[in-house]
Amino acid sequence: MKTLLLTDAAAPAQLAPRLHSAPLASAGPAAALRVLHRVNPALSYAGWLNLALAVVALVLLPLDHRHVTGLPVWMKPLKFSLSIVAYAWTLAWLLADLPAVAQRAVRRLSLGVALSMVVEIAVIFIQAGRGTTSHYNGSSALNGLLFGLMGIFILVNTVLVSWAVYLAWRHRPHGPAGYVWGLRLGLLVFLVGSVLGGFMIHANQHTVGAPDGGPGLPGLGWSTVAGDLRLAHFLGMHALQALPLLGWALSRWVPRRAVALTGLGTALYVAAVAGLLLQALSGRPFIS
Repeated sequence: MKTLLLTDAAAPAQLAPRLHSAPLASAGPAAALRVLHRVNPALSYAGWLNLALAVVALVLLPLDHRHVTGLPVWMKPLKFSLSIVAYAWTLAWLLADLPAVAQRAVRRLSLGVALSMVVEIAVIFIQAGRGTTSHYNGSSALNGLLFGLMGIFILVNTVLVSWAVYLAWRHRPHGPAGYVWGLRLGLLVFLVGSVLGGFMIHANQHTVGAPDGGPGLPGLGWSTVAGDLRLAHFLGMHALQALPLLGWALSRWVPRRAVALTGLGTALYVAAVAGLLLQALSGRPFIS
């Protein structure tokens, strides 16, 4: 694989095909983030914004002693900010490995995803500042409006991820076969994990068998006395990182079997998500 030249003059289409290359990875995180910013500025900026907001939430965490649904009020903004950083930068990285013919579409959907994430985190921070919940909150006209606004952009993000899944299957990403299938399957399982959020919206809460805000795991809040739909949602969405990484690693370790083993790993991953979902729907906690 050719070495990627980290030059400001390089066009996104030239940079995109080799973002996953070993020479870039060995150059260090700073170099990788600089290249990622040139390739996909929209998702890069979204990630940096949320990283800054995570620092703000971390600073406020010990200063503000209010609690919402059993957790410190700034814990949720902190978790969501870090989650969006991981999502935005991972998605940018994966989409950069699509061929040049797909990059125009990538730039458009990246702008939409970035906007969706900015709206979501803005609502979460506004509601944390007000000392109330951001999700499933219809207790007033304003709270309902903010949750509805967030819901619209969550739907927009889901549609855009569906477009990304189509592009990844329509245009073969650059890289070895195990990585290519890890990327495709990671996007697909991530999409399924996102759709699982619909169970929570339908129930208007994330706990099954008890009200939200009861005893939960420290820092995470996942219920220890009832089912919690967030676990399956969390694991499904992090397929975006896990499955491409699995495919990439298997392509290096066992290249001839990488595709088959990536498929097997995906099946086991999906089974784990399904198991957590069924456990939550039955009202049983993951850890009691």
